[in-house]
Amino acid sequence: MLYNFMELPDKTLISHSELIRKDGKEQVKVYIEKPIYGGFATATCYLPEYKWTEVSGFTEKEMEHLKDIVESEAHMIFEFAANGGFENAANL
Repeated sequence: MLYNFMELPDKTLISHSELIRKDGKEQVKVYIEKPIYGGFATATCYLPEYKWTEVSGFTEKEMEHLKDIVESEAHMIFEFAANGGFENAANL
């Protein structure tokens, strides 16, 4: 399941998974998409490794900006992932 985290002014949507346990470690999948002519630009990042995969349609400048956002908000993304998304975490 993906939870909406943030929508940027250019309609780029940043979402994240619930907390995933893999190989004894916790991780969160961050999925980013932006509508473009003919489809979507997409990127996926796995935290806490900051491993970027499946990047398509974003410019280098856009990716620099997105990486900055994800890095600066990673602590919040992890908290929300552990508590069922922003809506549920906001009710704690």
